[in-house]
Formats: sequence, C-alpha cells, structure tokens
Amino acid sequence: MASVFNTTKWSQIFLGEELRTGYDHPRAKGNDIFERLLDYTLVIISLPFVLPILALIAIIIKLDSRGPVLFFQERAGKNGKNFKMFKFRTMVADADEDLHKQQVAAYASGELDAGNGYKIEKDPRVTRVGSLLRNTSLDELPQLFNILRGEMSLVGPRPVPVYEAEAYDWWQAERLMVLPGITGMWQVSGRSEVTFEDQSRLDIRYVRHHTVWLNIKLLLLTFPAVLSGKGAS
Repeated sequence: MASVFNTTKWSQIFLGEELRTGYDHPRAKGNDIFERLLDYTLVIISLPFVLPILALIAIIIKLDSRGPVLFFQERAGKNGKNFKMFKFRTMVADADEDLHKQQVAAYASGELDAGNGYKIEKDPRVTRVGSLLRNTSLDELPQLFNILRGEMSLVGPRPVPVYEAEAYDWWQAERLMVLPGITGMWQVSGRSEVTFEDQSRLDIRYVRHHTVWLNIKLLLLTFPAVLSGKGAS
C-alpha cells in the first residue's frame, strides 16, 4: 500500500528512534488492544440503528444532486500508510480539489485565521443537503466501515488528505503514529475554529497520552460539540 513516507526525508524522520521511543512498550500495546475492542464493540452495537439512517441519507443525496452517494479520498493513515476514506458526498459531482489544496496550504502557513480553517466559507461546490450533513457531521458516518476495516478508530487524529501530510513539518509527523479517528482532541476543542498548529499539538498530545478512558471522555464530549455546531460551517 502507498505511503506518504516513501521519500528519504520522511523515512529518516518517521523511522528515527526519537519518535519511536515510548510507543512500543507493553502499556502502549495494551492500550491499542482495548481501544480496538472499544471501537468494534460500539460500532457493531450501533449498526442496527445507524444502517437505516445511512440508507435515508443516501436516498436524500441522490434526490438532491447528480453523482454518487459516497465520496472516496486517499488519506494518510497510521504509520503514514494511505487508505481510502469513506464519506457521504457533500459537493457537486467532479468538484475541483485544487480549491481545498489552496485553502489547506494557506491555513497551514498561517495566512488564514482559525475561523477560516479547513472549510471554505460559502463554498460554491457544496450542495444543499451537503451543507446540512457537514453542519451535523453526518457525512462522517460511512467511516464506521473504515473502523471495521481496521483503517480508523472512533477517536484519534483527523485523517488528513495525503497532500496535506506530505507538507508536514518534521514534528507534525508524530500525529500519524496512531490510527486516525472520526473525532479527537481538537474536534471537541472548537473543531475548525482551532489554528492549524494547535490542531497538530492537540493531536500529538493525544498520541502521547491516549488511553481507553480518554477515548470514552472524548466520545462523550463530541456530542455537545456536534450539537452546538461550533466550527462546523
């Protein structure tokens, strides 16, 4: 499988002992096992309730605009291995990806303030239904299947597009040492209203201190963050 760490630069950074120290000890491995158990248990229990919602959303998307129901994109996963992330399509078919690449580049370089974040304000590519799905984070529901495939977790750093991961500074690569998640530290701290650097630091803090109990706490904090709609638009 392709990886964002194929180049010599990334191999030297990511495989360096400085970043690996402390993540291969038994406690870290134990946490990973229990976290995966939590993921699978909650996803499997929720499926009977979630599947009808998925079907309803799929029908509404098809009625609203031309194009596929799902959107697939290569994202940087654990250890920099790329995977295909699933989302409900929220944009018009064949939307130009270059707009988002420019937005991310400007956001990462500090040219945009925290309020402008990853999402383009009044993005003309977003459909009517897509806007609602984004504001409620329902477009993320298909990622439950990424969890069952072992590519994501319920909690973890945001799964970033490959082009974003390739532009990381050396210290930001540490956030790719765990499975990416549907929710995480910065999502409950303001979502897209957090600065790019603060997002990276919050994710790295999670990488260094994640436990099952922290995951449960972040899951519980996600509900009021989503319901408030803060930073979602």
